[in-house]
Amino acid sequence: MATDDERFLQRLLATFRLEADEHVGAMSALVLELERPDEPGGSARAAGLVETLFREVHSLKGAARAVNLADIEAVCQALESVLALLKRAQCAPPVPMFELLYLTIDVLRGLLDGGAYELGGLLQALTEAQYGLSAAPAIAGTAPLMPPLPMQPMSLTLPMSPMSPMAAVSAMPAAAAPSTPAAAPEPEQTVRISTAKLTALLLQAEELLAFKFSAEHMAADLRALHTELEGWRKHWSRTVGEARAIVRAGERRYGAAGATRKGPPLERLLEAVERDALLAKTMSERFVQIERSAWQERRALAGMVDNLLEDMKRTLMLPFSTLLEMAPRLVRDLAHDSGKEVELRIDGAAIEIDRRILEQMRDPLVHLLRNAIDHGIETPAERRLARKQERARLSIEVLPRDGDKVELLVSDDGRGIDPLQVRDRAVREGLLAPEAGAALSTAQMLALVFESGVSTSAMLTDLSGRGLGLAIVREKAEKLGGSVAAEAAPGGGTRFRIVLPATLATFRGLLVTAAGRQFVLPSRNVERVARVLPESVQSVEGHPTVVLEGEVLALVQLWRVLGLAAPSAPSGYLTLALLTSGSRRMACLVDAVLGEQEVLVKGLGPQLRRVPNIAGATVLGAGQVVPILHVADLLKSALGAGVGGTPLPAPAAQAARQQLLVVEDSITSRALLKNMLEVGGYRVTVAVDGVDALSALRGGGYDLVVSDVEMPRMDGFDLTASIRADRRLAELPVVLVTSLASREHRERGVDVGASAYIAKQGLEQGNLLATVRRLLR
Repeated sequence: MATDDERFLQRLLATFRLEADEHVGAMSALVLELERPDEPGGSARAAGLVETLFREVHSLKGAARAVNLADIEAVCQALESVLALLKRAQCAPPVPMFELLYLTIDVLRGLLDGGAYELGGLLQALTEAQYGLSAAPAIAGTAPLMPPLPMQPMSLTLPMSPMSPMAAVSAMPAAAAPSTPAAAPEPEQTVRISTAKLTALLLQAEELLAFKFSAEHMAADLRALHTELEGWRKHWSRTVGEARAIVRAGERRYGAAGATRKGPPLERLLEAVERDALLAKTMSERFVQIERSAWQERRALAGMVDNLLEDMKRTLMLPFSTLLEMAPRLVRDLAHDSGKEVELRIDGAAIEIDRRILEQMRDPLVHLLRNAIDHGIETPAERRLARKQERARLSIEVLPRDGDKVELLVSDDGRGIDPLQVRDRAVREGLLAPEAGAALSTAQMLALVFESGVSTSAMLTDLSGRGLGLAIVREKAEKLGGSVAAEAAPGGGTRFRIVLPATLATFRGLLVTAAGRQFVLPSRNVERVARVLPESVQSVEGHPTVVLEGEVLALVQLWRVLGLAAPSAPSGYLTLALLTSGSRRMACLVDAVLGEQEVLVKGLGPQLRRVPNIAGATVLGAGQVVPILHVADLLKSALGAGVGGTPLPAPAAQAARQQLLVVEDSITSRALLKNMLEVGGYRVTVAVDGVDALSALRGGGYDLVVSDVEMPRMDGFDLTASIRADRRLAELPVVLVTSLASREHRERGVDVGASAYIAKQGLEQGNLLATVRRLLR
């Protein structure tokens, strides 16, 4: 059991981590600001940024000392010494020093994440930078130094680093840092609370929605019961009138004597009927009071629950800036790695959205930025030929939309997307029939970029070219209840538009039945509901279709897609729900539409996380658990595309007919590659270098080559070039698997004609087999 001191230290470390994350994030932003070229303010602006950066490092050093984190303190001390010299000189760091600053920040972030580092090389580099700055005449004296200091480029590697910092390119956020500090506003009274506690509190607040729905259901039941009771009261009122008429008729028929003989029983009957009628009236009046009270309490409860939930949502909503703060550094690193110059602009970062949505959108944003830089934006030389500015423009814009939605736009001014090329690639990958592709509109062609396996990249690498990045973007957006679309940006380039809900807790849902069971369709995915005659359903090439407002739509039966037993044949009109997801639309046949209502989403738990066609569940007011349908999955299932993911392995019989050649001089690596490919069902022959491989290839019979680069006698680049120069082998796919992962080596791989380029550092069996399967299609 932990002692009080240990628990105190754990709380102190948790507080330090929150503070340290803020300091390191601010340091990264300040270095990015310092690196921005040609900014107004000159040396005064640079001096202000260096001063602020110095204070951030100093604060982090003090906080690390307080919790006895000696490694972080040592790195901060060395960095602080370098910044002290720049502060004294009132100048920006020399250009080559930015690599060292970014590397230092990466190491600090890695140390905060618990990474293990050998810090000797970094501390030595910071010490050498300090000596180099000290030797500069302007720093040794007292005069301010205006231009950047000369400094020799440096290279540095750190063993055991969990993150490999990429090199530099300019990337700028929307707003420039002020050259002089602004007056700070009065601080608010705040307290740090764990986000896990806030999330748990929000989930409990969301559970109150179930009581709200239950109260609404009970109030509706009371109203229905009152209607029945009111009918009973009216019935008894009529019965009283009839009983009185019978008594009067008896009196007239039998006279006084008859009344004496027959009267008492009739009078008792009349009294009983009148008494029951009065009771019915009293109960009805009392029931009106109960019903009115129930509806008043329901409204009060609904108001309190809605207000509490709204307050909790606002508590957990964060500005988009918390997601976008990583974008400038990411763009800088990606652009430098690809030899491009990119200027990043961010607008609307203050708009708030549910924290749970921000967490899920981190990977999609990374994929969009990587896609823009890898595939969309040209190199400076290509942009000069196209008469564009060498520095490309990349923008991220966040906009509020009506209906509690937020729109995220990612735009670039690159070469854009060729819709015909995308369509042709989809046809080659077997995702689209040629005749179907010929009928697509431009928007429908562009929508194909979100299909798994569709990529316009000329070469596969370990980072891109597999057509998975944009498929992940769409999957994440749709899972959150949003949508994504690709379009041509104004003035050239590409724009991706993602529409997301601002909050997650509830949504409007359409309650439908199929095969006698109830399901919920999200209203945002239902364009409209229609009733048609059975004669409206026509068969086109063996598939049912229906015409709605002049448009021919594919028709799917919900019970069939879900694998349920067939219901009885409908009589009369058919009920259709027109489903949409992105650019895809389809008519769905249901038994009945029961109505629309607010729905609270319940997760299915980790065991049922990926049940096809099911997004979650909800509990109706009556306590019935009803599945929520995943419309994007429904459309995929109905169209026979299956659910997205890694392509399925080729059948063993087919793979066995395909012969691969592995070229690798290392015995260990050769055995590893051979084993990976044989597990995939391929026949594998090995060669020890390029000369040995060419000799084997001339014998014929190979379908693909997997080769290392660095080998004796003939390396992988020369081997690839020789294969492309041979007319008999020119079309043979070549996959280069190597530890040479720099941009220059990748570009050389493209130049010699490699089909794919995979770094050994990220080599995984699934990754390699997916690449091979795609190239062998």
